[in-house]
Amino acid sequence: MSDIDPSGFELDKARVREGFARAAADYETHAAVQREVQGRLLERLDLIRMQPERVIDLGCGIGESFDDLARRYRSARLTGVDFAPAMLQRARRRGRWLRRPRVLCADMEALPLADASQDLAISSAALQWCSSLDRAFAEVRRILAPGGLWMFTTFGPATLSELREAFAAVDGGAAAHVNAFIDMHDIGDALVRAGFADPVMDQESLTLTYPDLTRLVRDLRGVGVRNALSGRGRGLMGPRRLVAVAEAYAERFGVEGRLPATWEVVYGHAWVPDAPPPRAPEGRTIPIRPIS
Repeated sequence: MSDIDPSGFELDKARVREGFARAAADYETHAAVQREVQGRLLERLDLIRMQPERVIDLGCGIGESFDDLARRYRSARLTGVDFAPAMLQRARRRGRWLRRPRVLCADMEALPLADASQDLAISSAALQWCSSLDRAFAEVRRILAPGGLWMFTTFGPATLSELREAFAAVDGGAAAHVNAFIDMHDIGDALVRAGFADPVMDQESLTLTYPDLTRLVRDLRGVGVRNALSGRGRGLMGPRRLVAVAEAYAERFGVEGRLPATWEVVYGHAWVPDAPPPRAPEGRTIPIRPIS
């Protein structure tokens, strides 16, 4: 399959960072889905027989994976990367004084790390914030040493399908109100293009229910989720339209006074062969400032 068409996935990354900046202080309160997905990802490491010396979490957020990774790999050097400084301000306080993880504020599509400098890279619920999956995978392939493992989760196209359909019922789908998500098979193809070996992909659906649309939107914004598509609708979503969306949501999907929200969770892992990586694709990145 050819490269993923980026036109439907181009993000306003400044808006993404702004959303995470607002969410950082109270992230745990709203992150039930993200916490569950990350826990399931980390459990999969039980099946992997390796003792990496250098471990990196890409899109680490507030560093909730660090304690688990430090227990699993007691002698490993742990690094967290995120492009939201407010999240990293909290992540850098994890761990004990002499063994605090190193944190870097950087874009996953342009990592400030040396070639073959990591043995294990994980990422949970972060890849959907990349404009180019090919650039992100090329960077991960570059920083992993031969024999290294790349393991991740992200969200597939069925994610928040109920919310997308409710908006479409109100405005006819004229504007994008929910971020786009890449199909699992296209993600697997991107792993192959990046030069990974033995890619494995699978998916499952999680469904949460909410008493009303307001509570759902509050949780989404509470974890930094905002519509950041470059082609999103620019008009204000006034109270009347929000009421109309809530009514459409309840009419189509409501069950016993609750509104379901589906998350299609995509899991993937692949290994780095002892061979040079393919030439990395070119692309834009965003400016990064240091964490003090």
